[in-house]
Amino acid sequence: MKSNLKKASLLFTGILMGGKLFAQSTDTSHVSTDYVKPFSGDNAFRTWSIGVSGGVLTPYTIFGSNRKQDFTSPNAELGYGAYIKKQILPSFGIQADFFAGKLSADHPNPNSPGFKSYDTKIQYAASLSANYTLANINWHYKKTAIQPYFTVGVGTMGYKPVLTYTDGSVSNFKTDNNGSISELYLPVGAGLKFNVSPGVNIDLGYQVNFVYSDNVDGNNYGSTNDRFSYAHIGLEFALGHRSKPQLATHNPVSSMRHEYMWENEQTKNQLQSQIDAEKAKNEQLRNDLNATNANLAKLTQDSDGDGVPDAFDKCPNTPAGTKVDGSGCALPVVKSETKVYVTEEDKRVVNEAVRNLEFDFNKATIREHSFASLDQLAELLKNKGFNLKLAGYTDNVGSVAYNLRLSHDRAEAIKTYLVSKGADAGKIQAEGHGKANPIATNKTAAGRQQNRRVEFSLY
Repeated sequence: MKSNLKKASLLFTGILMGGKLFAQSTDTSHVSTDYVKPFSGDNAFRTWSIGVSGGVLTPYTIFGSNRKQDFTSPNAELGYGAYIKKQILPSFGIQADFFAGKLSADHPNPNSPGFKSYDTKIQYAASLSANYTLANINWHYKKTAIQPYFTVGVGTMGYKPVLTYTDGSVSNFKTDNNGSISELYLPVGAGLKFNVSPGVNIDLGYQVNFVYSDNVDGNNYGSTNDRFSYAHIGLEFALGHRSKPQLATHNPVSSMRHEYMWENEQTKNQLQSQIDAEKAKNEQLRNDLNATNANLAKLTQDSDGDGVPDAFDKCPNTPAGTKVDGSGCALPVVKSETKVYVTEEDKRVVNEAVRNLEFDFNKATIREHSFASLDQLAELLKNKGFNLKLAGYTDNVGSVAYNLRLSHDRAEAIKTYLVSKGADAGKIQAEGHGKANPIATNKTAAGRQQNRRVEFSLY
């Protein structure tokens, strides 16, 4: 029995290590979600799965007492199995099971002497069971990592009992068909499944098999049928695309809540978008209204106070008190004409200044004997407010540019002198015309002398 327990322990360890490796496989590294849109149908889930298991087969069960068994000292033997399951609803599936192994026990019931022990090889046990998954529809958690389940079904099994007698002899219970027996049995089980990855579950289960006969142990003691148990650990692998959740582990309540929260968020976002759009429209209306008010203000605003709004004022910043026309521009000031009378005495003073005017040769320097006549002219300008135009001329000797500059400099020299004596500079205009407008021929020295002149025009 110790050897069998050791074998079972090694088998459990191997299954656990296999589950760990599968948990680290590509399927577990895939970031998946348990959310499936409600009422999506089976195509949204993985509904097919396969499983393998290994464990302990023993005549001992949780039902009844071992003392009433045909043999009172059951042994633990190695068993193994596999199944394929179709999940129809989150909590219900149909499962096809297979298992095989060995059963043995010692110490027959005292009322059945002659036997020492038995060994029954279970050649096959095939059944079709209903599998009920519990606690995957959960109102407390989005997804549970453990799903309890129980199964009930019906099947057929083939086995071969071998009896050992107290004298050491061994024989098959059945003498025909090479000692093999085929009979119906009723498997009833329960267990826990641990979700180690989106497509892999560890399966811990316990199954009691009620045989429809009393032949399993080769001892027909009593009136009850034989039964035995199979305690196992295994791995279940979900078939299908790894992006889909298992229907058996899926919590539809979580998906419904997710759908509600998603639609609520969508509605919230849509309402917020509508609110933001209305705010933007209101802001645009406010900006348009402000722009309209600003334009209206421009139509009535008169910054310079001339009585013409700025929008129509073609001459802004008109000085205060200025009379303007309809476009805001100043009206021309009508100046009263002041008649100037030039007397013969005035003409004499001007002619005297012209006659006595001399410059240094080829320069704009006025000679000293011209000052007296210019002083009288300056007094005349101050007293009577005359305007005076000075026009300088030269002969044709020299370049045009030089003659223009010399004639202008001489006119300016006279203006400067008169201003220095108190005449109003604003009423004196000095111009240089060079050799233009000669009053005599430039072919003779006398003619050129006449052409070198400054004309005084009093007005």
